Amino acid sequence: MTDKKRCIALGFFDGVHIGHAALLRCVTEVSESKDLIPSVLTFDAHPRSLVTGKKTPLICSPEDRAGLISRQFGIDDVIFVHFDEETLKMSWQEFLRYLLEDFGARHLIFGRNFRFGYRGEGTAELLAAECERLGVGYDIISEVTADGQVSSSTLIRELLTDGNMRESVRFLGHPYVLTDFVRFGFRLGRTIGTPTVNMRFPENVLIPAFGVYCAKVYPDTGGEFLGVTNIGTRPTVAENSDSVTAETYILDFRGNLYGHTVRIELYERIRGEQKFSDITELKERISLDVAGVREYFAGA
Repeated sequence: MTDKKRCIALGFFDGVHIGHAALLRCVTEVSESKDLIPSVLTFDAHPRSLVTGKKTPLICSPEDRAGLISRQFGIDDVIFVHFDEETLKMSWQEFLRYLLEDFGARHLIFGRNFRFGYRGEGTAELLAAECERLGVGYDIISEVTADGQVSSSTLIRELLTDGNMRESVRFLGHPYVLTDFVRFGFRLGRTIGTPTVNMRFPENVLIPAFGVYCAKVYPDTGGEFLGVTNIGTRPTVAENSDSVTAETYILDFRGNLYGHTVRIELYERIRGEQKFSDITELKERISLDVAGVREYFAGA
């Protein structure tokens, strides 16, 4: 039991796309009008992974999910429920009681296609009827489309895998996000005048198509910078390596970020990843990529 009184948005919110945004905006509006705590309840792992036994790649990590919700909607109360066998077998009625008693839900926001509880037996219609019976407020949000296409995490995963960053940004409503602490790499960039930050993708987070991207970079030390990000295995300097990284050259930055946390946001894919004949050719290509990034953001 809790003394807190919350307005809670329900869903997995992978990627925090434009469909999710409609729920989150409703949370902030209802919370303000009813003097409730704006909250989001989600899961640490995708329920489909436990149901099917096959891992569903995530658009972003749980930490990045919470960060997006906080930065874009001002909702800092993001509740992560551990999804395990016990959660899987919980009936929809038990889950509703869990929301009311453990989290103080006084108003619920959910999508028209929202399903929950054991075998997905809980539907938006059943939840609405039970809320009315119990005197709990609720709002049902319809699907959100862009040019007639419904925004969904499945669609966005396909776009990212294809490297179609422009369309993924349109359906996400924001750029793709990756946050990690900066790791030691080959340190080749320092020797050719383009020092880079080396980041890894969290386990089970989708890796966009290999290639070079226009990026914005946000170090935990402060500031916003432009960047050239290469996603891939760095074939020119790490032959036969299968280690995938996001390596970013931060434009107009001076300093040491090793051990610091950095967030990168990817806006556009410039080209695919290439293997160059030598370091000179690589350096020349990086210069062209830098010019491409500056031109992209100058016209954005």
